Formats: sequence, C-alpha cells, structure tokens
Amino acid sequence: MKLELIDICIIIVFFLISLAIGLIVSKKSSKDSSSFYLSGRNMPWWLLGVSMVATTFAADTPNLVAGLVRSDGVSGNWVWWAFLLTGMLTVFFYARLWRRSGITTDLEFYEMRYSGKSAAFLRGFRALYLGVVFNIIIMATVCLAAIKIGHVMFGFDAWTTLTFASIITLAYSLLGGLKGVLITDFVQFIIAMVGSIWATWYILDLPEINGMANLITHPNVQGKLDLLPDFSNTDLLMGIFIVPIAVQWWSTWYPGAEPGGGGYIAQRMLAAKDEKNATWAVLFFNLAHYALRPWPWIIIGLASLIIYPNLESLAIAFPELEPGFIKDDLSYPAMLTFLPAGLLGLVVTSLIAAFMSTISTHLNWGSSYVVNDYYARFINKDATEKEKVITGRLSMIIMMAAAAALSFVLEEAKFAFDLIIQIGAGSGLLFILRWFWYRINPWSEITAMAVSFTMAVLFFINSSELLGLEGQLFGELLNWHMICINVLITSIAWLAVTFITEKSDQNTLDKFQAAIFGAESKFHNFQYKTLGFLLGVIGIYSLLFATGKLLYGDLTMGLSLLVVFTVCATSVIALRKKLF
Repeated sequence: MKLELIDICIIIVFFLISLAIGLIVSKKSSKDSSSFYLSGRNMPWWLLGVSMVATTFAADTPNLVAGLVRSDGVSGNWVWWAFLLTGMLTVFFYARLWRRSGITTDLEFYEMRYSGKSAAFLRGFRALYLGVVFNIIIMATVCLAAIKIGHVMFGFDAWTTLTFASIITLAYSLLGGLKGVLITDFVQFIIAMVGSIWATWYILDLPEINGMANLITHPNVQGKLDLLPDFSNTDLLMGIFIVPIAVQWWSTWYPGAEPGGGGYIAQRMLAAKDEKNATWAVLFFNLAHYALRPWPWIIIGLASLIIYPNLESLAIAFPELEPGFIKDDLSYPAMLTFLPAGLLGLVVTSLIAAFMSTISTHLNWGSSYVVNDYYARFINKDATEKEKVITGRLSMIIMMAAAAALSFVLEEAKFAFDLIIQIGAGSGLLFILRWFWYRINPWSEITAMAVSFTMAVLFFINSSELLGLEGQLFGELLNWHMICINVLITSIAWLAVTFITEKSDQNTLDKFQAAIFGAESKFHNFQYKTLGFLLGVIGIYSLLFATGKLLYGDLTMGLSLLVVFTVCATSVIALRKKLF
C-alpha cells in the first residue's frame, strides 16, 4: 500500500508529539523511582481512566475482535465481554483498598498481607514471573499484530516493522516514566477513537458493502449478528458464553481484568490522587472499554466477511505473507487497505498509537516489578534512586528485545489470548478472597501459580501439532474443557494447601487490617457495594447492547436498553456516598 504525503505527515507529527511529551516530563520522572512509576501519586481519575482504556486497546485488539466475529459471530466476544464482571468487582470492592494501601506496586502487597520468608519469595518470584516472563508473552502478541499490520499496509518485513515501532516506543518510555505514558495515552486514545469510527463509516460506504442496512442482510453476515450464541450448539455455547460468564471471570487471571485488581490497573489506582479518583478511574475504564469502543471493530469484522469471505481469499489478497500468519485476525488490517489518503494516515497512526500505548505501559509496569520487587528488595537493598531508574530503563530494553523475538513464534491473536487465560486459570478466586479471608497464605498463591502453569503447559503439549502429540495426553479437548479442568484442579490444590499450612503471623494480619480497613469491619457497606456491582454490570451491558440494536435498526429494543442504562447510571450516582 502506498502512503501519500499527508499520511506520512500525520504519522511523523504523532511520533514527534510522543517524543516531545517524553522529553518534557523526563526531568520530573527521572527524579526518583516513585516519580518514574507512580507520577507522584497525584493523577486525576479522567487521565488514569483514559490511560487504562488506551492500554487495553492494543494493536492486536481490533484484530482479535474481528477474528472472533468472523469465526463465532458477534456473540464470540463474550469470551472477553464476561470480564466486565471482574472489572465491576474491582470498582466497588477493591479500588479504594488498593489506593489506601500506599504501596508502590501490587506485588508489594505480599509482604504487607503475608509474613515470613515465603512471602518474600512469593514477591520476588512473581516479580520475575509476571514482570518479565508473562509480560514478554503479552508484548509479543502486540508485536505479532504490528507485524501483520506492517506487512499488509506497508509491505514491511517483520524486522523492519518491529525496529521502527520499538525504537520510538522505547524512547518516550525510557524518558517519561508513567507520567509520560499517561499523557501520551490521552493523545493516543483520542486518535484511536476518531480513527476507528471514521474508518468504519468509510468502509460501510464502500460499493461492496453499500451501507449498514445492506451489511446486516448480506448472506455472509446474517448468521453472525446475534448478541447471544446459538443455544442449540452446546460446544459453542459453553465455550464462548456459559464458561466465560459462570467460571472464567472470577477464576482466571488476565492482564487488565485481574480479579480484585492488579497489574497495570493497580499501578494506575496507586497513582491516583485519592481513593475516589482511583474508583472513578476504574469505573470510567470499564464503561469505555466494554460499552463505547467495541462496535467499530465488530462492524469492520462483519464487513470483511463480504470482501474476504474465507481464509483462502485473504491468502490470495496477500500472497507474500507467510501462510502461518493467514488467520481470521488478518481481516482487520486487510480492510483498512481500502481507506483513502488522509484517513489512512490517521488510522495507521491510531494503530501505531495502540501499539505504543500498550507496549509502553507493559514496559513501565514490568520494570517496576523488576526494580521495586526484585532488584531493590533482594539484589541491592541500598540502591540509590538513580540506580533504580537506570536499572528500570535497562530492563525495559531487554524486555522489548525479547518480546520482539518471541512474536515470530506466535501465529494468531486468539491463540495467545487462550494461552494467557490457561496460564492464569484457577487463581482468580484466591485474589478475590485474600483481602478478606485471612486463612490464605503465601503457599496458597505459590500452589495456585505452580499448578495452573503446569496444567497450561500440559494442555499446550496435548494440543500441539508442532510436537506431534496432539490429543495423546488427554484426548481431544476443546478450549472450554481445558479451562474448566484447570480451574477445578488448581482451585482444589490451593484450597487444600491453605487448610494444611499455617496462616500468616497474627501481628502482620493485625497491621494489615488496621492499614486497609481501620476500625471498620471488612464487610462495611457490603450490601451497597453488591448493589453497585449489579447496577454497574447491568448498566454497561445495556449500553453495549443498546448500541448494537440501534446499529441493527431495532429502535424499540435499543431505546429500551438505553433507559435501563440511564436508570442504572442514575442509581450509582445517587448512591455514590455509600458505594465509594
């Protein structure tokens, strides 16, 4: 695809803005590790909320959504829509607790909540396991999307794409710290939303599509429009709806949707001005992430079924792309090749912005674990603030290089999504309960982590064509079978260990209770928080489906769902003093 001068200018201006932001805030961000990783703990809710949304809009996210739509229809998105329940749990039960803890990273929680050498081991191991290994896997999926977009839209080979994208992202991440990431995220979010909506509008006007009315009546699309899956197809129903809603949301650990909060979501809550700003930030994030953003990607995924009805048509359109990369998630960048000059530059910039936002967040978040929870805790306890910042920047460079290399092993966004879900399966309930059930101890978490990872590896081997062992260990298993088995075995294992081993030192538990809950009961206003959780879930799902129904032309149902959303939103605002 040939970029015109205006497209190139838009991309260059965006790069310059990103670098300028990094340079402007670099002096304050480099002052100490707290400034570099938490921006001085004085960030407003709207900036933090937008940053959360921008971070979860990775370069692979539109690809993933379009691929789900093509393979399982619009209802296929329940595999991630179900995580709204996790998000609402964080809003109403955990956001205030995280901010009140006053810690630097969520891993520091371990030595606040638990006692002894096992707590220290858990903190150090998780720092490397999540901050390095797991983090690199996530960044590799984003790099995979960049490779596909770079080839489809520019004709770049993989190394060329990753070299250009990585250098710019590393530059402002190394300079600006979290504050630079937050401000750049705000700019990137605006560009990304404008670009995706405008691109959708243009694609709908293509002669081949001929408007929304023609799209939803096209034979290739009609069977893909339902918001709920076909209840007569048991395997599909279980895989994309029942298991995500009944099991997955509370039982699995997934970045950005950790049960009880965690990861870069916790990092932003910890950077908030106060508890209220932390809470409103997560609430805005869930509203925007689930209700406001998905439909442009869904519509483009549906439109791709008309122009590229199957994988063979994608392979014919892009003959130079390696066969392993020809998957349904290629459809999104393929559709963008129809965009005109100017709009193409804006959309390409939005995808570059999505890549940079996610990568920069994971670099900053991952290095915060390496520095705060491993290097300064175990390697060099007397490290100066300057040494911490230098170590953090070095770890960013290493992680970026490793993620780029790993991206060549992956083939499809959905595969990486499933792998990450499997690795975190079974540990979610523990993260929900550990704030309130003091019987849980470090060995509970160590067991959950070890068992779920082991099961994920065994399932990977069982389904691996590469090793020639497909189906030889457990027989033919669907993805939802593996999730349920992993959740069951992991949950039984960590619960058994919890009852066998001793709970943490009582003095540690008393200090934790005083710091987090004060004189209040752990279950203070529990009934109002439960009500808020239900109102949040119902309200945001109503807005999500109202948008879909209005796009489909079902005015009555669309407006009815908007009324439900309005009632829920009004109730949350009216009860905010009790809820927050």
